[in-house]
Amino acid sequence: MPRPRVHDLEHVLDVAERLAVAEGPGAVTIRALSEATSVSNGALYHAFGTRAGLLGRAWVRAAERFLELQRTAVEQALGEADTDGDATEAVVAAALCPAWFLEQNPTSARFLLTVRREELLRSGDVPADVADELRRLDDALGAIFVGLALRLWDREDKRALALVRDCVVHLPTALLLRGNRIGDRAARDRLAAAVRAVLTIPPSTR
Repeated sequence: MPRPRVHDLEHVLDVAERLAVAEGPGAVTIRALSEATSVSNGALYHAFGTRAGLLGRAWVRAAERFLELQRTAVEQALGEADTDGDATEAVVAAALCPAWFLEQNPTSARFLLTVRREELLRSGDVPADVADELRRLDDALGAIFVGLALRLWDREDKRALALVRDCVVHLPTALLLRGNRIGDRAARDRLAAAVRAVLTIPPSTR
């Protein structure tokens, strides 16, 4: 069976995102996508392997879009930083990226919040190559953390990376994502202030 054209597969992933956001991940089935896109069931199975593989591909695509935005924001902020203290604003930029991503790619952003990567990996139905790509995203995010830690403290040890992770992952989760405050301007200002405050105390060297 011939593989569907690339633009057809992109359209399938677009529809999968919309279905997951509008009706929940359970609504994303091969049959539903076939009906919505006019791509046959067989072609979808041939292209993605399983339903979980399709969701995994959609997740990878959305996450790569987010990481590209985050990398660009960090690089721009670092390019404007004249001192290590100014590099704090690069961490602030990285922390605010979930809000910016929602503005620029609202469906992809909500898809990442709706479909849990951990659940995809636990399902056992994700093809090995897709599972590898899902895990590879950790390395891509880790590279951003390393770059920030080096610029701030000239360090890339566990404590330095953990502090960057607190600012870029845990604080946005607590102040923006929980309670669906991601579009709240005041919540964004609080997040930026919290990141700056946390970074006034460098990571322990013990």
